[in-house]
Amino acid sequence: MFKKILIANRGEIACRIIKSARKMGIQTVAVYSTADQNSLHTEMADEAVLIGPPPSSQSYLLSDRIIKACQDTGAEAVHPGYGFLSENAGFAEALTDLGIAFIGPNVHAIRMMGDKITSKKLAMEAGVNTIPGFTGVIENADHAVAVSQEIGYPVMLKASAGGGGKGMRTAWNDTECRDGFERASNEARSSFGDARVFIEKFIQEPRHIEIQILADGHGNVVYLGERECSTQRRHQKVIEECPSPFLDPATRQAMGEQAVALAKAVNYQSAGTVEFIVDNQRQFYFLEMNTRLQVEHPVTEWVTGTDLVELMIRVANGEKLPFTQADVTLDGWAIEARVYAEDPFRNFLPSVGRLARYMPPPESDTVRVDTGVIEGGEVSMYYDPMIAKVITYGSDRNQAIAQMCTALDAFYIRGVSHNISFLTALMKHPRFVEGRLSTNLIAEEYPDGFQGADIPDEDPSLFVTVVAAIHRRYMDRAARISGQMPGLERQVPNDWVVFMQGEYYPVHVTPVPGGYDVNYQDELYAVRSAWEFGQPLFQGTVNGADICVQVERRYLEYRLTHGGAQVNVLMLNPRAAELHRHMPVKLPPDMSRFLISPMPGLLTRVAVQVGQEVRAGETLAVVEAMKMENVLYAERDGVVAKVLAATGDSLTVDQPIIEFE
Repeated sequence: MFKKILIANRGEIACRIIKSARKMGIQTVAVYSTADQNSLHTEMADEAVLIGPPPSSQSYLLSDRIIKACQDTGAEAVHPGYGFLSENAGFAEALTDLGIAFIGPNVHAIRMMGDKITSKKLAMEAGVNTIPGFTGVIENADHAVAVSQEIGYPVMLKASAGGGGKGMRTAWNDTECRDGFERASNEARSSFGDARVFIEKFIQEPRHIEIQILADGHGNVVYLGERECSTQRRHQKVIEECPSPFLDPATRQAMGEQAVALAKAVNYQSAGTVEFIVDNQRQFYFLEMNTRLQVEHPVTEWVTGTDLVELMIRVANGEKLPFTQADVTLDGWAIEARVYAEDPFRNFLPSVGRLARYMPPPESDTVRVDTGVIEGGEVSMYYDPMIAKVITYGSDRNQAIAQMCTALDAFYIRGVSHNISFLTALMKHPRFVEGRLSTNLIAEEYPDGFQGADIPDEDPSLFVTVVAAIHRRYMDRAARISGQMPGLERQVPNDWVVFMQGEYYPVHVTPVPGGYDVNYQDELYAVRSAWEFGQPLFQGTVNGADICVQVERRYLEYRLTHGGAQVNVLMLNPRAAELHRHMPVKLPPDMSRFLISPMPGLLTRVAVQVGQEVRAGETLAVVEAMKMENVLYAERDGVVAKVLAATGDSLTVDQPIIEFE
């Protein structure tokens, strides 16, 4: 077995690989940019080598620097993780030529499957179902329109070297096709250095289901069930699960056997994933093959009882697979939720900054957290904004969902915006719970963006009773101030009013051993907890049921977060509540005359000038963030009064770009 391997990656996947290598007794070498100097993966590894400045094009994508790090440290093999150089055939070939093992498939398989056009042709030859489309290279926008008209709208334009939702656009007509071709080409060039785009038929009401395969160098290939990856936003996976609530055994077997056939066609070895689009009749079509470890691999590991990273290492070392297809069974259910540094209340704009507080839920036999950050660390603008992956397990799907809801409630992050509230709301959404999934679920259920989960109007009792107990605890402490005159000590009243979301809720709070009894609407709620002042998680029971509520005291208010809902609460005595009803409401300033930047990013284009008349829907500016081009359109007709930012400027959130008359 290898004595030392180098991980050519960063973040959570680098940490994940280090854990398996450590379990196997293998020493590890981390590589890092100057932005990652104090990151978790550099601390976990036995050695760490600096390879360049923050931009990945000057560090993690430079194969020569990673190869030199191998030579300098004596690493015998390289695990590329996912992203960066994981599917770069030239990198794998250079390592192999130097006698350094590449923990992944052979160069031929990477080349054949890494190009979406070539891979589709090979899939057809291997007898794999494929989507109708044009597999040649699209020359320009006019060519794209002609091809799309022949295939029939809607169509999907995709970067040939693409992945992760980059370089991908859906078009429903000629205008969208032209614009989509330009955007897809630009993003493909920026992200992959390859501007080629191809077109295929867009399958409506699709599911995205992928098959995990594993192959060794001795001709053995198995499939480890499927992963349901349909819960996506803008082609980016959000929730993944194993198995799929949609597949039946016959479809699972057919998909698995086609995935194995494709792997054998390219003499594949190592872990890989064959992705399929599945329609509502369980007809499935080949999408692409990822010749690497997937982000969502933990759900397969949990349900099949395997360690895919360890198996990849063993295969790269020449070992045979330790099991056959007949040995593969799916036991239980696992779900993964991706926690990103993004603001779901601002159309999921990326967030960067320091993790002032970072408290993931405790891991157990039903909860796993894969992360690459620590409290005090930075979420950098240079890399993917993933903070962590939460994976939960249950004997069935409902148990896995319940475990996920509990884990997300206990995940406390401050310093950057995050999507935990959105993930929790998704877990509780009736359509998700019922398993009625498609890649359009989020777009259909949240057409105007995510505004936060609602507290049930008919029963806000959990929030009302918990905040009443917390406030009474604070008041009891305040009443113990020293220097009070004997016989005139402050007496804390039992009657309070909870003001929340414009409503007033009277409560009666009585201290009892271990907590408080809260009388709300003539019902008694026993709130019990060992919560201490300053703790961000209020964990305990309400009428015997376990609860976990995130709580922050913010001057006169409390901010509570639970079940995807976040509310600001004001606690008042009865007289103050009477007066509060007459307080005027301060409205936010009117920014309707300005085009403001919805995210931090680089202003790559200003499409208008002072005095120009613009029409609703017209392009005003383009902002690049996280290697994605974001086009800002005019919401209504107007005349440009001032241009407040120039091409090349680095923008902050809400920075004005254009002012209108």
